[in-house]
Amino acid sequence: MANTIELKVPDLGGSHDVPVIEILVKVGDTVAKDQSLVTLESDKATMDVPASQGGTIVEIKVKVGDELNDGSVIALIEAEAGASASAEKPAGDKASAAAKPAAAAPAASKPATPSTTVSEAPAPAPVATSAAPKAAADSGRKADIECQLVVLGSGPGGYTAAFRGADIGLDTVLVERYAILGGVCLNVGCIPSKALLHAAAVIDEAEAIAAHGITFGKPTIDLDKLRSFKEKVVGKLTGGLAQMAKARKVRTVTGVGTFISPNEMEVQTAEGTKLIRFENAIIAAGSQSVKLPSFPWDDERVIDSTGALELRDVPKTMLVVGGGIIGLEMATVYARLGSEVTVVELADQLMPGADLDLVKPLQARIAKRYKGIHLKTKVVEAKATKAGIEVTFEGESIPETKVFDRVLVSVGRSPNGNKVGADKAGVEVTDRGFIPVDRQMRTNVKNIFAIGDLVGQPMLAHKATHEAKVAAEAAAGQKSFFDARVIPSVAYTDPEIAWVGVTEREAKEKGLKIGVGKFPWAASGRAIGIDRTEGFTKLLFDEETHRIVGAGIVGVHAGDLISELALAIEMGAEAGDIGRTVHPHPTLGESVGMAAEVYEGTITDLYIPKKK
Repeated sequence: MANTIELKVPDLGGSHDVPVIEILVKVGDTVAKDQSLVTLESDKATMDVPASQGGTIVEIKVKVGDELNDGSVIALIEAEAGASASAEKPAGDKASAAAKPAAAAPAASKPATPSTTVSEAPAPAPVATSAAPKAAADSGRKADIECQLVVLGSGPGGYTAAFRGADIGLDTVLVERYAILGGVCLNVGCIPSKALLHAAAVIDEAEAIAAHGITFGKPTIDLDKLRSFKEKVVGKLTGGLAQMAKARKVRTVTGVGTFISPNEMEVQTAEGTKLIRFENAIIAAGSQSVKLPSFPWDDERVIDSTGALELRDVPKTMLVVGGGIIGLEMATVYARLGSEVTVVELADQLMPGADLDLVKPLQARIAKRYKGIHLKTKVVEAKATKAGIEVTFEGESIPETKVFDRVLVSVGRSPNGNKVGADKAGVEVTDRGFIPVDRQMRTNVKNIFAIGDLVGQPMLAHKATHEAKVAAEAAAGQKSFFDARVIPSVAYTDPEIAWVGVTEREAKEKGLKIGVGKFPWAASGRAIGIDRTEGFTKLLFDEETHRIVGAGIVGVHAGDLISELALAIEMGAEAGDIGRTVHPHPTLGESVGMAAEVYEGTITDLYIPKKK
């Protein structure tokens, strides 16, 4: 039998009349104990108020803009029989009762940001539609290894979880199928691709400087040395991981791990099967490239991103299927090394997740360098022939070339949730392979957590590392939650494209009242000095509060610049805060402050006639 319980504001540490700036739950939601309910903004910090009892929300008692004090009722929940009818904490328990600071914030006198304009990080994963699988019983076998925490997968999320777990005192085991730690990102993803992109950028800069009186000869490509450079970059990082694991006394087991019960994992190693018995587990098994069935994958001329990074040769002609971030990054590398590159994309623009205006400077630049860019076009058949991979297209823009020396298929990644024996542990997995989790990264099985690509978009290493720390801390019993408002995205193309928070397209679709401040790099002294003026910096502000809710940058080093804007959103910065922050001159970074000045109408580096 359920009973109704009031969820109240705990001790606010002396703050009074603290406004609600965001409501994080709705009627009908099932919340766990310590899950955040609302976000308040005092003169000291932005604070998430956690639920003191788990249950189902039946009524929300507050709205955005309400001012709350100690003991104010936030919501009513129905809790299971046996739960206390009062959700109040003991008066002296400030450490456990106080609202959790989410980030330092501006003074409370600033207008609160309406919840509809705050760009939340995407939900970790779609909710599973089927009932949770029945967990297998404990095997009863003697374990080869026993530990407090086992982490499955050693990518950025996995090794971060293992290291954080060890740092806070958990006896930790890290299971990795490959002999080298680091997962896809370090070994065959983010890191090696950036090493090759650096090489491509050097070639490009050497060619471009000829227009200004400095001429280098045509580059000679030594693929063996280039591969060696890439491998050394990877080796420095992966070798460092092995040393840090050893220093932290994290035991590593090389082999394929699968759950056989909620507290047991079997690992198929070179020496045979090992049984690990654990108290808590973190699944960090990542994702893999989607392999479309219309391609002859048994032919080595058809490759995914991993194959592209092997750099076996520089093909004369190359087809890139998929105009997303990974496909375009690899196209950048091969085009600069000398391949004739053709890109086909099913959507009506490259990089569909980004605003179109951010993509246009990139498309204009690469259109001059590639054989062709074909939107609203798909591959319906690809077959291996002696001459190459013969491709049949369908759509609005059919490429002239039909036979290619190599075809790179880069149409996304699929999570590995269905490949770790999760059902034996009783863990819910969606049909697509995602594992639903709560804000502590906890699955439906209380001692098993999941992070990274497995729990949903965006599939980014920097998201996984933050989730990893939360999962490890929660496994140790700490009150840690993943509450990032925004997660930045970067395409390391040339020029780079980076964005964070609400996009302009999203704002229009949702009917949000936003204003835009855009500073063209044609007016940037630094951009002019390096002859890269095609870019711009764009900031999006809530029209009522003038708080920043989104940003986009296109241009060289955009990925390095976007962090300031992610922080600005997290901190609730207003246009004036950004515009009045003194940025060094001449830098590309000062375009951030100037874009805010454009929005406020105080810019002096541009002349913008006043609206009548």
